[in-house]
Amino acid sequence: MKLIPVAYLTSYVLSLLGNSIAAIAFPLIVLQTTGSALGAGVVAAATAIPAVIAGLLMGVVIDRINRRTSSFVTDLVSAASVAALPLIDLLSGLNLGWFILFGIIGSLGDVPGMTAREALLPAIVRHGDITSERLVGIREALGAVAMLVGPAAAGTLMVLFDGSTVLWITAATSFAAALTTLLIPGRVGQIVTSDGAAAITTGNGWSQLRDGWRALFTSRFLVVTTALSLISVVVLAALQGLLLPVYFTLEEQPGMLGFVLTALAGGTLVGGLVYAIAGARGRRRAWFLTGLVGTTVGFGVIAALPSVWVVFAGAFVVGLSSGLFGSLIGVLMIERIPEQMRGRIMGTQNAIMTAAPAIGIVAAAVLTEYAGVGVAALTVTSLWLIALALGLASRSLRNLEPDPTRATDDDAAVISHA
Repeated sequence: MKLIPVAYLTSYVLSLLGNSIAAIAFPLIVLQTTGSALGAGVVAAATAIPAVIAGLLMGVVIDRINRRTSSFVTDLVSAASVAALPLIDLLSGLNLGWFILFGIIGSLGDVPGMTAREALLPAIVRHGDITSERLVGIREALGAVAMLVGPAAAGTLMVLFDGSTVLWITAATSFAAALTTLLIPGRVGQIVTSDGAAAITTGNGWSQLRDGWRALFTSRFLVVTTALSLISVVVLAALQGLLLPVYFTLEEQPGMLGFVLTALAGGTLVGGLVYAIAGARGRRRAWFLTGLVGTTVGFGVIAALPSVWVVFAGAFVVGLSSGLFGSLIGVLMIERIPEQMRGRIMGTQNAIMTAAPAIGIVAAAVLTEYAGVGVAALTVTSLWLIALALGLASRSLRNLEPDPTRATDDDAAVISHA
């Protein structure tokens, strides 16, 4: 494999690993420092809204500048926002206000960073001598590895070191991701049209943002695939964030939750690897239906909450199917989102996905409180039946094979909006 895809994938894993460690360690450090569980909740709430807004608005910037540069800068922002906390602790001591301030600053780099890295994918395929199926499948598998390693690493670090040291390690991970991005040649990040010419940006930021939203919400394909991803995130968040913790607590086996999440990540790892190896073979519609139906079966098994070990099996099936489904959707995004609008369209999608987990967890909490965990699990997972119906019935998902003329048509549409 050439240096370009290796550098891209290494940077992706380091960034995701840093975020995964921070997601576990940061609330614990806030709790240790302030002694307030409410304070940890306030920090989480205060950083969520800026992250969504940044995802919506920063896509315009990502579509204006070199995408390698935007990936580098966003990782640097994340690293600096975390590194600032132990520095403040050394100088004057930390309080809740500092955690909120630098949490907000860090959130401004998280979703835009994810968007910038995804916007780079077509260029990595072009310059890296790698198929999109292989690249996205490997990325999906490595993402699962990072999600497996990250929480365990966070727990180990919190046992071995004090909070400031853990923050330094987390910042170093994001900084390493930024430096690795620089191994990608600058020309790879240039925004080009379908004929290879440098893209010319016209209009002000607001008009460009409107054009991106118009392109997203008037495309049946993008609307349906975004809806499928949204429902998946809502259901998974409700299961992971509330329903399964409550279930295992009632079963007096709270420690088993970690093994379910491991089964889910393990399934995603296998699914990503399978798609990386075999995704370019066979009909894409077959891969799509396998992922869609497999996810339905997995959610159905989990929703029944029959026994701990059967829930493990259902989680693995969901992960495996999601690995196949997510990899295919990633390939389709590379092919079907206009190059010059990738930042705006994918930024909006990522902002929506960032807000989705809270919706799933709140809905699950209300249902669990008033109807019980069994009814709540069945109700939440039944949302996936909407996704199943959309996937089976949508005409825009009937033909998923590559179309060489589509990119040219999309670029022409972009120019007509400018």
